This record gives sequence, structure tokens and C-alpha cells, in this order.
Amino acid sequence: MTNIIGITGGIASGKSTVTAFLREQGYPVIDADAVVHELQAKGGKLYQILVAEFGEGILLKDGTLDRAKLGQAVFADSDLRARLSSLQDQIIREELLARRDVLKQAEEVVFMDIPLLYEADYSGEVDQVWLVYVDKAQQLDRLMKRNGLSSQDAENRLAAQLSLEEKRGLADVVIDNSGAVEATLAQVERLLREMKDGRRQ
Repeated sequence: MTNIIGITGGIASGKSTVTAFLREQGYPVIDADAVVHELQAKGGKLYQILVAEFGEGILLKDGTLDRAKLGQAVFADSDLRARLSSLQDQIIREELLARRDVLKQAEEVVFMDIPLLYEADYSGEVDQVWLVYVDKAQQLDRLMKRNGLSSQDAENRLAAQLSLEEKRGLADVVIDNSGAVEATLAQVERLLREMKDGRRQ
């Protein structure tokens, strides 16, 4: 029986640090963001839908998606975000679950890195959820530094997701990423050991 573990967090909470470590340890990780990028690549299923819906104004000169322009428009307009979600969600879900089901044939543990795991209702598709957590002040600070955003733009992006506090109340496991990276990875190592020993099912 394959153990399917959903990894989630919030924007700039440090989830990619955890998933990179899991890969280094030899675990398969399905990366929802990478899958979306593939589907949004020129000619992909989502690319075709986005161009049909929003027109060629969302494209760069080479015909690829202008992600920055699309992202800015979407984060600033909740109606547009809802429309885009309904257009994309079904296609993304089908692709993610198809990849999960292929890996289940060969792997004992499969991680699914899904930033919007709760918002897009994937909790029923995984056996447990591990949340990478930082407090809001730290999250805002990291996001502004990482993406070069103003505090208002950063706030808008956080407002587009459930807060990490809300997710904390829903998750099976909370990985505290507010300290040094080494401390975060030590928590992940302990969880993996418990899983191997059968203490974490």
C-alpha cells in the first residue's frame, strides 16, 4: 500500500527547501507548480485555454505566456482569479492524479508538492498532509525580499491563499521553518525515520 503524502505551505514558507531535501533522500516528489508550467508551455493544454480566454495580450513576443503579467492581473482581481481557477483546475487535477497513480505502481511513498492543497481540495487525494510553516511576518518579509515586491503586492499574494495559521489547524504534521535550514531538515529527517519504522502511517 503506497503512502501518499501531500506537502503544502504558503508562498515563501520554504516548501521548496523541504521538497529538494526529499528528492535528495531518493523520494519521488510530484511538483504541482512544475506540472502547471508544463501545461502552460507553448501549445500545452492550459496555454490553449488561457489564450482563448484572455487573448494574445498575455503573450510575450516569442509566443510564450507572460507569466508576470498574468500573475499580476490574477492576484489583483479576485473575480479573474476565480474564473482562471475554474478553467485550469480540472486539467491540473487530472494530470496530477494520473502521475500519482503511475508512481503508486512502483513506490512505497510518494510526495505531492501542492501549494494550494487545501484551497483546491486535494486533501482527500493524499493519506496525510505535511505543512511547512512560518509566521506571517516572516512570510511577508521573505516574499518581499525574494520577489522584490512592495508590502501591498506581497499582502495581495498572501490574501489569495488560506493563511498558514488556518492550514496549521488542518495539517497532520507541521514542519516549523522559522529557524535555521538545518533545524527544518532535522525535523524532516525525523519524520522520514518514523515513517520507515512504521510509527507514522
